Amino acid sequence: MDGLELVSSNKIYGGFQKVYSHESSELKCKMNFSIYLPPQAEGGDTKLPVIFYLSGLTCTEQNFISKSGFQRYAAEHGIVVVGPDTSPRGVKIQGDDKSWDFGISAGFYLDASKEPWSSNYRMGSYLNKELYDLIISAFGNVVDPARIGIMGHSMGGHGALISVLRNPGQYKSVSAFAPICNPSTCPWGVKAFTGYLGENKNEWKEWDATELVKKYNGPPLTLFLDQGAADKFYIEKQLQPEILVEACRSVGVPVILNVRDGYDHLYYYISTFIAEHFDFHAKILKA
Repeated sequence: MDGLELVSSNKIYGGFQKVYSHESSELKCKMNFSIYLPPQAEGGDTKLPVIFYLSGLTCTEQNFISKSGFQRYAAEHGIVVVGPDTSPRGVKIQGDDKSWDFGISAGFYLDASKEPWSSNYRMGSYLNKELYDLIISAFGNVVDPARIGIMGHSMGGHGALISVLRNPGQYKSVSAFAPICNPSTCPWGVKAFTGYLGENKNEWKEWDATELVKKYNGPPLTLFLDQGAADKFYIEKQLQPEILVEACRSVGVPVILNVRDGYDHLYYYISTFIAEHFDFHAKILKA
C-alpha cells in the first residue's frame, strides 16, 4: 500500500487505531504516522471525513492516540483521524537533541530555510503535501478528499492554524488546543524561527498565524481556539491567543476562544474537551 509498513493495529470503539511507517521524500527519513479508521470505514463502501491532528513539543504520533480518548468521538461521528510525528526521525544534525524545544520533536510544522536544517526539517511540506496526498491515495476507498479538517495542540495548534491559513480551501475546519498563536513574539517561536529560518522576520511572518490571518483571502473559515486558564505557558505569554483573536476581528475572520477555568496544558485538559472539538469539526465536515 503505497510503500506503507504496518507498525501496529489495535481495535478500539469498534474501529482500528493503526500506526504505519513510510519513507518520506520531503524529510529524507522513515516516518511514522497514526490513523484511526472508525467502524464506518469497514468494507470501504462509504467515503468519510478526515481530521489531521498535530501534536506538540516533545511528542510523537503516540501521545494523542494513547492519552486523549478521541477514538470514542471519532467512532461516533464516523471520522478518520491522522496524526503525523512532530519532526524528522532517523537523521542526525549536530545540536538536534540539545534542547526539548528545538530540533527533535520540535519541527514547528514549517519548512526550514537555514542550513543545516533546510534539507530535512520540512514538516510544512511533509504534512500539507506528502502525507496529505499519501492519505488520500493509500486510503482512497474510505477518505473523502473534499471533507478534511485539522486540529492540534500547542506547537501542533500553531501547525494547524498556519496549515489552514497557508493552504486556503485544503482544510474545511480547524481547531486548536493551547496553540502558539504569535510565535514571532514569544520565546519558543523566536528560538525556533531564528534557528530554522534565520534573522529575516519577514520570513517569520509566513509561518505565524497572527500575521497570516491578516491577509487570509480563502473560503469562509472559523478558527476555534481552546485555552486552559491555569496553563503555565499561557500565563508566561508563550501562547497569546488574545493577540490572534484581535487580528481575526480586525479583518473579519470569525474566531471562537474558549478559556477553561482551572485547566492546564496537559492531556487531562485535552481529553476533557476533545468531544467539543469533534462536534465542531463534524458540523462543518458533515454539513
